[in-house]
This record gives sequence, structure tokens and C-alpha cells, in this order.
Amino acid sequence: MDQSKYNAPEIEKKWQTQWKESELFKVDLKSPKRPKYYNIVMFPYPSGAALHVGHWYNYAPVDSWGRYMRMKGHDVFQPMGFDSFGLPAENYAIKTGVHPAETTRTNIDKMKEQIAAIGGMYDLDLNLETSSPEYYKWTQWLFLQLYKEGLAYRKAAPVNWCESCQTVLANEQVDNGTCERCKNTVIQKNLTQWFFKITDYADKLLDYSEVEWPENTIAMQRNWIGRSEGAQLKFDLVDHDESIEVFTTRPDTLFGATYMVISPENPLVLTITKEDHMADVTTYQAASKLKSEMERTELNKDKSGVFTGAYAVNPVNGEEIPVYIADYVLMTYGTGAIMAVPAHDERDHEFAKRYDIKITEVVKGGEDVQDAAFTGDGEHVNSDFLNGLKVKEAKAKMIDWLNEKELGDGVVNFRLRDWLVSRQRYWGAPIPIIFCEDCGEVPVPESELPVVHPHIEDYVPKGRSPLADAEDFVNVDCPKCGQAAKREVDTMDTFVCSSWYFLRYPDSMNTEKAWEVDRANQWLPVDMYVGGPEHACMHLLYARFIHKFMHDQGLVDHKEPFKRLVHQGMITKDGMKMSKSKGNVVSPDEFVEKYGSDVFRMYLMFMGPFTQGGDWNDKGITGVARFVDRLHRVIQNESSEEGMDAMVHKTVKRASEALEKMNFNVLIAALMELTNEAMKKGLNAEQKDMIIRVLAPVAPHLAEELWEMTGHTESVFNAEWPVADESLLVEDSITYAVQVNGKLRGTLELPKDADKDTALSNAKEMENVQKFLDGTIVKEIFVPGKIIGFVVKA
Repeated sequence: MDQSKYNAPEIEKKWQTQWKESELFKVDLKSPKRPKYYNIVMFPYPSGAALHVGHWYNYAPVDSWGRYMRMKGHDVFQPMGFDSFGLPAENYAIKTGVHPAETTRTNIDKMKEQIAAIGGMYDLDLNLETSSPEYYKWTQWLFLQLYKEGLAYRKAAPVNWCESCQTVLANEQVDNGTCERCKNTVIQKNLTQWFFKITDYADKLLDYSEVEWPENTIAMQRNWIGRSEGAQLKFDLVDHDESIEVFTTRPDTLFGATYMVISPENPLVLTITKEDHMADVTTYQAASKLKSEMERTELNKDKSGVFTGAYAVNPVNGEEIPVYIADYVLMTYGTGAIMAVPAHDERDHEFAKRYDIKITEVVKGGEDVQDAAFTGDGEHVNSDFLNGLKVKEAKAKMIDWLNEKELGDGVVNFRLRDWLVSRQRYWGAPIPIIFCEDCGEVPVPESELPVVHPHIEDYVPKGRSPLADAEDFVNVDCPKCGQAAKREVDTMDTFVCSSWYFLRYPDSMNTEKAWEVDRANQWLPVDMYVGGPEHACMHLLYARFIHKFMHDQGLVDHKEPFKRLVHQGMITKDGMKMSKSKGNVVSPDEFVEKYGSDVFRMYLMFMGPFTQGGDWNDKGITGVARFVDRLHRVIQNESSEEGMDAMVHKTVKRASEALEKMNFNVLIAALMELTNEAMKKGLNAEQKDMIIRVLAPVAPHLAEELWEMTGHTESVFNAEWPVADESLLVEDSITYAVQVNGKLRGTLELPKDADKDTALSNAKEMENVQKFLDGTIVKEIFVPGKIIGFVVKA
């Protein structure tokens, strides 16, 4: 780009300074003057030294959307904070050898500079950082509200343990048996941990009636929550006073239950195992601990198990059936035990064939169940009072029978597990609980929040929280009885910090409350939320849970936090996700310095639809720079041309429709096409005004400069979004496809009111059509607005 004609760095600095000094994009959060629009992107981890182009691809288009909504008549609130607690920031500190408090501060300051360089409307003055006491005081307050309602609790349980990160992970943070952050294998470990009872909200989380979300994301959450209806019943054990309780979605197949399986972690295992089977059982238990939940439940894995020597009694027929332990049954799902029906469950069938267990058919309809399980609908057989019934009717009748005999009842179960929030790491919000020998668990009084996160130099993970070594932090007096007590030393999962930040944004300076209810009700829900689809079953699910809890507490009116959700596509490099570990990160800084923010922003947007992303290649950026130069010249040129009216209004229409779908690439392409035509014909003052306003969201600095150049004294972002004149969008001509014997031989543009004779006559005069008309024309075809055709016989 010829910098003498358009000096991007100088002009962008000029407008960024003016925007800041005039507080053009500041919104009165107490009383917005126009309809509110809350526009945010998932806030970033300051876990690296700088932003890369993937961040830009997220933040710049979201800013363009916010500018568009401002021009559509809204007061747009577009804040930006930093998710600065948690594993990402701590791992970066460990890698660099610099304390996380220092690296986090440095990284936030650098990222603020880069976000400012985008020239966005982002409000960075809120200073919302999850690692600041001003913020985590209220994260701790949130914990206490859940604790009061019995939704935060502590228990011993088998948990996912990452040896590399030296901490537990929630199920959602395990990816195919590995830690989603460091990619090392996750094992099972028994620990006493803190949980949030998200399962109490499972049914409410399945209601998506108030949101505009991608269907795939909703489907992912529904599957993760995994609602299933069935029955819970007991099997008495032979020679024991104990019984095994199971949940099944197929109570109708109870007559076909020929063995039972309990989880290796089930407390009953060592109680019921016969002495001559104990060695095999304990060996199998030890091996199971080395596997993650994902590995244990994978459908394609070989099903293995060990016989305990114990037998249980099938309650419907009195048959004694063997009890096995197997790692495909989890203690964390259902009751930690199943009744196995090999004739009608593929997993059970595989297990039964391996261990030569009886297979009893109870639903007719498939092939021989000795060869393969039949899982479809059919009539029940070998099932006494259920014989002849189809599956649905048989389920209901069996549940009634179990209830009548006081052997079980119909229940609803969920795949969703409670949210494990304890982390044995340093860089996180301290859990506000004190342990007293006499009083037990004692919540820290709200008046004593925040429990300040102590500065310690030895923060490297050791398998237990490094806070345990901070004696001044750990040793305290019990708030209830005053005697010596100890603080909880685990910190909270970073997803707790990010589960409510959108509620804090509109009231981030409040020192008395997490937020004022009136303020939250004024701005929530978030109108547009943009972030990666990988958060579907983590952050997005957790945020909905916390928001619904706050709604139940009367602290916010709306049930959902995010009205509209859009997932940006991924920017890759050579087909791979950008990451520092792969060494393929591309910094935006050099491109911004050379071409300017607007050119870089538009180039990223021009790569493809926003939701699809693309592979990074900088070869095309000069083309966008040339477009800026040409448009700059077009606006400078004086013209009274009227012939561009139709194209200008078509461009406005096309751009408006594209923006509503966040297809910024289509808007830019439309502006490029118009600019090429305007280079030949010129634009008049009214046309220039319309095109500059269309340009404004995607190239804000350039648009401001051109707006000023054309005589305007106020910001282009105080102008309204242009509206196309529908009367100018009517096509005056139509392009016909001209065919001879069914093959396309050319196209012909005719007035839209051209009749059949005119169309056929003009088509016959086309040079490339004439040479195929030798012979007899046996048929002439005219389809108004579409096709002119000839059938020729030689």
C-alpha cells in the first residue's frame, strides 16, 4: 500500500486517541440511553507472552459485530477481562521459572496493549482479573452461597489424577484418557475433594427454550447430561445380609439378567469376595486404578473382569446369578453396579461370551441371541407376566410390579456427575472453609472475605496443595469456637472463576456486593457470546449451572446467561492448531505495524466464514491492502455519478444480510466488487456516505478517516446503519442460459420483460450458437427468466 496516500499507523493512532479521549464507546451502565446490547467474547487466559492471530480472529470480528449493533441503534457494552487464575497461567510460570503473580501481570499488560491495537470498542478499564482479591473475594462468596444450600460438599471419591499436573481433573477435563491441557495419561485416585452438586440442576440444564445456540452444542450438552429413565432395584446376596442396588434403563429385561457386575471400587467388593478369589480380585482392582474413566468405558475396548465367587438372587425368578467385578462399570455412575442381560446388551453379550455365562432371550425379534445381542423392540418371551408385551408396555408393567413388591421403583438417572472443583495447585482462589476438631467444617464468615491468596516462592506442584506449607495461612482460629484450626489448602478450579464473570462485568467496581440485582437485570442476559466449541461441556455448562442457581436465589431475573452463542472457527498453521508447543504461533504485531490494524482485521475476516476459520497464509494480505488504497482514492475523487445507485444499494443489502450471519468475508467481497466498479464510474456524496458506513464495522479507523474527509464532524459510529432502497434492487435484466441439444453454448442478457420471440431471435444471432444450428431446428424452448434452448436434427 502506498503509505503516502493512506498512512495507516498514523491514522489509526489518531483515531484510537480520539476515541479514548472522547470516551466515545463508554456506556452508562446505570442508565443506558438506547436499548442495551451486551456483546462479549470468552475472556482470555494470560498464560503466554502475547496474543497470536487466533486470538485476533476471535476478538476483531466480535468487535465488528459490536460496532454494527451500535450503528443499529444500541448502547453496546463490550468489556474485556482476564481469566488469570488456574493451570494455564501457573504452568507458564513453572515453564519460565518466574512467579505466576509476575508472569500474569506482565502478560495481562502486554495483552492489553495488543487488544488496544485492534482498535476495538473493548472496555479494558474495568480491570477484571480473576486473580485479583477484588474479584476472587466474590468467587469465594459464590462458593459459600452454594455451601449454604448444600450444593458445595466434600467427600472421598475416586477422581481423575494427572501425574504431570499433579492435580485432580473434572471428567470434562479428561480427553480420551489424557489431561486436556498437558496430554499426559490420567489415572484414578481416591481422594477427599470438594464438589458442586450440578446434578441437582440436571433437568433445568436440559431446557434450552430461551437460547439461540448452535444445535450441535446443545446436542453435546444433552448427551453429556445423559438423562435416562428406568428403575432402581435390589438384588439380595446369597449367604450375605448385604444386597446390591442397581439402576437399569431396561427393567423389562429383568428375566434375562444372568449375572451382575460391580465396579472394582465398590465398597462391597472385599466384603463379598470369596477367599479363593481374593488374589485375582485385588490384582484386578490395582490394574483398574491405572485406567481413566474414558479408557474404562470405551465401547471398542475388550471387556474384562474377575469372578468374586459371590452370587446374587434375581428378584423376579429367584435364580442365583454370579457376581463379577469389571472396569467398564464405574462407581461414579448410577449405583456402581449393573444387572447384566447379555441377550439384549452388546457390552454384556461380549462379556458373557468371554466368560461362558448363560444368555437368556427375553425379547423376540432379532437373530439368534447366542450369536449377537438384540437391542431393538419386539415381543417379550420367557418373561412370565410380561410375555407378549412390547418394550414400552413391558417397562411400565415391570416398574409397577417392582413397586408393588417393594423391590424397586421407577427413577430418572443422569450421566452427568457432580462438578469436582478441588485443585492441588497454588495458583487459584482459596476455598473459604476452615477445619476445626470440635466444629468440623466451618465456612469463613462473609465479613472476613477475601481469604487472601498468600505469596509463596515454592509453588511447584507436589501432589498436594503448595498452600499447605504456608503456615501463617493454614493456622487460624475457628470462627465458631475460637480454638486452633486449619484452613482448607486446595484451591478452586479455574472454571469456577469463569462461571460467573459475565455477571460481574456490568458492576465490576462494586465493593459491597458481587453485583447489584438491578444492574444485572438491566444487562443480562448476554446478547452475543462468542467462543470455542471445545467449551460446550465445560465452561458453558458450568456457567449455565451457576446462573440458574443465582436465578433461584433471586439475584438475577433471567434463567440463562447467554442468549445467542456463536463459535468462531479455528485458525490453523499448515493444517495444525496454533500452539507454542508446536512452534507454529503467528504474531499479529508485525503485520499490524506494516499494514495497519484495519487491513489485518479484514484479511483475517476475508479468509472465510467466521464460524469456519481457515489455514493461515499471509500471501493474500497485500490484496486487502490494495483494496484499502483503491477505496481511499475512490472516496477522494469528486463525482456526481448517478449510475452507481443500484450497485450501492445492492451492496448495502448484501452486506446487511451477511453481517446478520456474521459472514464478514461476504461483506468485504461486496465492498471490493463495488470499489472496482467505482474506480471506473465514481461515487456521489450520498453513495460515499452509505459505503463508508458499511465499511465502518470491519475497518473502523479507515471509515472514520473517510467520514471526516467527506465533511462529517461526528464519528461514523454515531451514524445509523444504512438501509437499502428496495426499489433499486429490482433487476432490470435477466441472464439466460442458451442451450443447443441440451448443452450450454453461452449466456445472454435480456431485458426482464423480453418476450419469447425476442429471446429466440437474439439467441440465434449469438456467434457460438449459430455454428451449432446447422440442420433443422425441430424444437424451440423458452423458460422465462431461465433458459433459451434449441433441439437440432442434422
